[in-house]
Amino acid sequence: MTDLRFGIIGWGYWGPKIARNLDSLPYAKVTMVADLDTNRLAALTLNQYQTWVQTTTQVVDIFHSNIDGIVIATPVRTHYRLAKEALLYGKHVLVEKPLTDNVAEAEELVALAEQQQRVLMVGHTFEYSPAVNELRKLLQSGDLGKIYRIEAERVNLGLFRSDVNVIWDLAPHDMSILLYLLGKKPVQIRVQAHAHIQSHIHDDAHLDLSFADGIAAHIHVSWLHPCKIRRVTVIGDMRMAVYDDTSPAEMLKIYNKGADAHADPVISYRNGEIIIPYIDWIEPLRLECEDFANSIRTAGQPRAHGGIGLEVVRVLATAQETLEQQERQQVAVMV
Repeated sequence: MTDLRFGIIGWGYWGPKIARNLDSLPYAKVTMVADLDTNRLAALTLNQYQTWVQTTTQVVDIFHSNIDGIVIATPVRTHYRLAKEALLYGKHVLVEKPLTDNVAEAEELVALAEQQQRVLMVGHTFEYSPAVNELRKLLQSGDLGKIYRIEAERVNLGLFRSDVNVIWDLAPHDMSILLYLLGKKPVQIRVQAHAHIQSHIHDDAHLDLSFADGIAAHIHVSWLHPCKIRRVTVIGDMRMAVYDDTSPAEMLKIYNKGADAHADPVISYRNGEIIIPYIDWIEPLRLECEDFANSIRTAGQPRAHGGIGLEVVRVLATAQETLEQQERQQVAVMV
């Protein structure tokens, strides 16, 4: 098969990173980039892409080109329109997370991709993290025992956004990790969120999720925190595990710790060894791009396919609806 040709829509934060990883594949090449910002495109033509990449401010140029796959790395409010048009033009599509900010639109994109027989994939990069996959193996093997609770924290100072709140900006990462680890959907969602810096744009949020088998999960996302934390803690009755994305040398730790209740009743505590498994590290974004390209070549389904993106959007939309309902009730009480 000849090399796959890719186009990038959006040359902001993610566009160059995805292009670098696609170009690192022996059978893929980025041949066109579209962005409304002419300064970004001018800077692009001065770097290593200048010899083979076409640039344009007209996204339709990419749709009309002979490229095979399109990466959409633009604000979430544009995802639906751009992905739909790309699919209608017969292109395979990788959309940055979240797939959309609307369940109906996400459902339409998934159905359209199936109808067009094209790959629709979402940029849930952490599903490709070797450390997250090692953690998933621990859960599936039963090495941690019965899972009581999963806690995820993704906080930092900024970047503040005005187009979406912190739930839609940061929670897609941890929601995709959570659903990937457990392989099941929550049955109940509770939300607390606050807007401190910009009115009506929530910058700190706590999501509590309950699952049918009794597992509980908590996700904390914030743009208003002094420390950068990217951590997932899994609490089982036999062992506990912590995935810390900010600690490359010790990204996954397994703790032989726990507590047991006896008939007297007395709580006994267990404090054993800490295991730091060796993880053969490969950049998750490269694995994501490789999965996208291979799915196009083989007509297969990528790990983070559109259906997975739809499930994440459904949970986030439920959280947003719950939050808005709570706020309406609070206003009614005050009135």
